[in-house]
Amino acid sequence: MSGTGRQRPFAVIAGGGTGGHVTPALAIGGALVAAGHQRDSILFVGSRRGMERDMVPAAGFPVELLPGRGLVRRASRDNLGAAAGLAVATARAVILLRRRRPAVLVSVGGYAAAPAAVAAVLWRVPIVLAEANAVPGAVHKLLARFARASAVSFPDTPLPRAVVTGNPIREQMQHVDRSPRGRQAAREALGYPASAFLVAAGGGSLGAGRINEVVLGVVDAWRERSDVAIHHIVGARNAADLAGRRPELPAGIVYRQVPFEERMDLVYAAADVAVHRSGASTVAELAAAGLPSVLIPLPRSPGDHQTRNARSMAAAGGAVVVADDDLDADRLAAELDDLRAHPERLSAMGDGARTLAVPDAAHRVAALVEEQARRG
Repeated sequence: MSGTGRQRPFAVIAGGGTGGHVTPALAIGGALVAAGHQRDSILFVGSRRGMERDMVPAAGFPVELLPGRGLVRRASRDNLGAAAGLAVATARAVILLRRRRPAVLVSVGGYAAAPAAVAAVLWRVPIVLAEANAVPGAVHKLLARFARASAVSFPDTPLPRAVVTGNPIREQMQHVDRSPRGRQAAREALGYPASAFLVAAGGGSLGAGRINEVVLGVVDAWRERSDVAIHHIVGARNAADLAGRRPELPAGIVYRQVPFEERMDLVYAAADVAVHRSGASTVAELAAAGLPSVLIPLPRSPGDHQTRNARSMAAAGGAVVVADDDLDADRLAAELDDLRAHPERLSAMGDGARTLAVPDAAHRVAALVEEQARRG
């Protein structure tokens, strides 16, 4: 679906690239629809290379896709092409916003947000930043001075005119049922034994090669154990390689490998613990589910934001944090075995994670967006 119609949209939601950007963007769009705005009055602007290309039309929203890619954080000839693409994308965004004149622009960050945000500054369209991470990304740092308001997930996020709204999450993840009955039903639906210690492991929407390697090592170490199970989400870009390396297992561990998981609500309901990177959307969904976790922050993430995200969850008592440099199969297996041996600790971690949950975050952001739109 393309946003090529001539009607004036209420809001443009700009940004994307990864699921960590697109997921909250779609949640905000859904909250605006719930507030009474027509679905076709919420126009998404993103990148041809990003996940929004497929996810936004699937959600029923119009989308405009711009050319370009992000700059790499080092001297590289690739940046010359990226800069040229960014210039073309910005020119197209300027024309688009001049023609459509939305009441407000919402930036969810990522390289795809920059062209539309520059156009919004030029045409004096009110800007609201929706920053998911504890440390803002480069685009939001640059846009901060122009934003009317910043919807943030963490109280100490260094953005001006910040309002703590929480991080919007998918609708399905707002209703994860981890009651005994809910967990039993989820395990039956997924085909996992009721008595096994179930680990949900993954690395985000694109996957994480290092976590995948370590999880395979844990599977090998646990191969003859019948008291454990692992649901391994390897990521779309790693699926072909990992499928060819799927271990041959005896009648012991239950191990399932999937490239992408559509029903994360069932996985989080069924699991005893998650092993994951600490992107903002992951942390927010773990909090909403009340699921204990072992978090492995992505090293060299911009501003080291994943470490800040993970530490916030650990401070609430909801996670164990393991640095990527310290991660290997022995360390991960030891952490998981320790948690399995102390169910009371797992229960307390679930309660701690839940203290960070903001179930109505999308609606809080939508209310802030509507407020700025009214102010004009």
